[in-house]
Amino acid sequence: MTLEDSTSKKISLWAVPGQYFRREFLPVLTDLRLAIALLLLIAIFSATGTVIEQGQSPAFYQANYPEHPALFGFLTWKVIQVVGLDHVYRTWWFLSLLILFGTSLTACSFTRQLPALKAAQRWKYYEEPRQFQKLALSAEVDTGSLNSLNQILQNHRYKIFADPEKENLLYARKGIVGRIGPIIVHIGIVAILLGGIWGAMTGFIAQEMVAGGDTFQVKNIIDAGPLAAAQVPKDWSVRVNRFWIDYTPTGGIDQFYSDLSVLNNQGKEVDRKKIFVNEPLRYHGVTFYQTDWGIAAVRVQFNNSPIFQLPMVKLNTNGQGAIWGSWIPTKPDLSEGVSVLAKDLQGMVLIYDVNGKLINTVRAGMSAQVNGVKLKIIEVIGSTGLQIKADPGIPIVYSGFGLLMLGVVMSYFSHSQIWALQKGDRLYVGGKTNRAQVAFEQEVLEILDRLSSQPKSEDKEMAIEV
Repeated sequence: MTLEDSTSKKISLWAVPGQYFRREFLPVLTDLRLAIALLLLIAIFSATGTVIEQGQSPAFYQANYPEHPALFGFLTWKVIQVVGLDHVYRTWWFLSLLILFGTSLTACSFTRQLPALKAAQRWKYYEEPRQFQKLALSAEVDTGSLNSLNQILQNHRYKIFADPEKENLLYARKGIVGRIGPIIVHIGIVAILLGGIWGAMTGFIAQEMVAGGDTFQVKNIIDAGPLAAAQVPKDWSVRVNRFWIDYTPTGGIDQFYSDLSVLNNQGKEVDRKKIFVNEPLRYHGVTFYQTDWGIAAVRVQFNNSPIFQLPMVKLNTNGQGAIWGSWIPTKPDLSEGVSVLAKDLQGMVLIYDVNGKLINTVRAGMSAQVNGVKLKIIEVIGSTGLQIKADPGIPIVYSGFGLLMLGVVMSYFSHSQIWALQKGDRLYVGGKTNRAQVAFEQEVLEILDRLSSQPKSEDKEMAIEV
């Protein structure tokens, strides 16, 4: 075997997979039905991820999605965790759907949209009357001239292409941006998909319950992508300066607030904001949302003793409302004490003895005699519930949506083309468009009417001026 034969054989071996890809796989990949099916699946699973709570603990799913009875007869906590419906947007199969859909759009852009744009940019003159018969709209008039037609088309915002060597030919077009629109739409959708994938791989969600006055770093991460470690802040922390609740006149919660400060490694404040529901704090790509609240501690004083701060915990009320409680010793040996309960931050505290009997009801700043000592409730300290998110893919997603809207608007422009041929005293005019056929027909009729209404003498004068 000669070197030439060996080389040709290697080339043919490499060419076989390429030919198979172009003939067999590429038509399937660029099929509109496949794109619609993928988009439908993505929409369904995205809706599933919206309905089913994401990133919760196994106990949460066991409590809310029991095996008996199963939701819809099949949806249980085991199905949710095995399939990955508790973190839909980070599962391998959902990311695979996004990648496949993006690949299909990209292939469609290169095999259909770009060639269509290149074809629209190429044009040629029609030099024979018979060529006009193939157009969707064509007419033959014995009045007017190319010069008058040129002016009329310019008034209709057409771009004119004329050859000085062929003064009897004319080509005009407008709306080429309409051919670019679908490409921009595809680029926007692919950008959205890439942003979603990047956010799923690098983003995280955390939750923190922090008492007023405490400083914390993000540590309680409940859901994170495999590359999220770089996004978790390590060189700055957050201090809860104050947490408070505004109540309505009837005692209901109107709004709850947190005054947050961002501190650098030296403890210096670099940012500060009062947050509430739908008004988060954003710093270095991390967003702090106000989502919950609680009671962290109660500060008390016995007679003239120093002030003690005792933690309060949320009690299990079987869905009968939120109540926080704590046990306060009234003797140094802890042999006696009282229980204190609070349901909000308005300062009302209930005091019970060891037998569960209500002894007294006091507000912050008031005192009560219990077990031979004066117990003063100094303050009920609230805690803020923060949901912390980082999603580096959001800027990419927003940019993709911007491109998508721009592409949709551009796609509404019709790509209209008009040809003209002057042969003796006969003027042949024809055109076609890719959409808005009725509007284009009306425009062509208007152009022909204006052309027919011009006397030949005016055409000759215009030709002499040109």
